[in-house]
Amino acid sequence: MFEVFSQSYYLGRLYVTPTDGDHALMHDEQHERINEEVYATGDGLERLDTPLVMKLESQHFPVHGAADVPTNTLALPESMLDGTEIRNPPSLQEVFLARRERARQLLAFAGGWRDDTGGSPDDGFPNAGT
Repeated sequence: MFEVFSQSYYLGRLYVTPTDGDHALMHDEQHERINEEVYATGDGLERLDTPLVMKLESQHFPVHGAADVPTNTLALPESMLDGTEIRNPPSLQEVFLARRERARQLLAFAGGWRDDTGGSPDDGFPNAGT
């Protein structure tokens, strides 16, 4: 689904579609699998629900897992889609996935993103904030 693009990103193609929610979402099983492959270090027990950090066009954003999102789909809130060149979703688009270290940098720069439970995505990154 994603392949190495640079030292900071993987590149993939996902169907981008609108969602009524407040968060960017993808299928929860894919989210967990990608999280394990890209963000996990293999050192002990690790969270696999940490939001993935993706980039579409010039926007970076956290992506959460949801069971009701089709596989190979990135569901974006309408407000995020309005800032893109996508006019007739669903549309197959190139999407960048930040590698673990790049995701940590982006989270630190942005002050961390908060989820609905009050948790911070950087909570799931080993050595986050160091």
